Amino acid sequence: MGRGTAILLVALGGATGAVARFLVGDTFSRRFGTGWPYGTLFVNVTGCFAIALFFSAAAGRAELGPGWRYLFPVGFVGAYTTFSTYEYETHRLLQLGQAPGAIAYVAASNLLGFCAVLAGAWLGRRI
Repeated sequence: MGRGTAILLVALGGATGAVARFLVGDTFSRRFGTGWPYGTLFVNVTGCFAIALFFSAAAGRAELGPGWRYLFPVGFVGAYTTFSTYEYETHRLLQLGQAPGAIAYVAASNLLGFCAVLAGAWLGRRI
């Protein structure tokens, strides 16, 4: 596969991942408000699950071409997940004097993200 094709696959995956991230975040903010970053937490946890599921399911499968690696984990998940937003929102909660909320957000993001990786890897090995 040529570099140009790889770039196009990353761009296509990235565009769809960015749109998915926007739609999820918008849905959560409309439903629950913007006082706590529920949408970002959901995006990060589902992104952890999705990337682990993909790599676990793809391991050792020759029929899954290299293009999929550019399209999905690099492109889609790379644009979908929001670690930098997560870090900024944690900082913002602290700036607003909401230390317990910031601590809860960090703990929930890390614990649930790791659990999602475990679940995705487990399921991926069984597909």
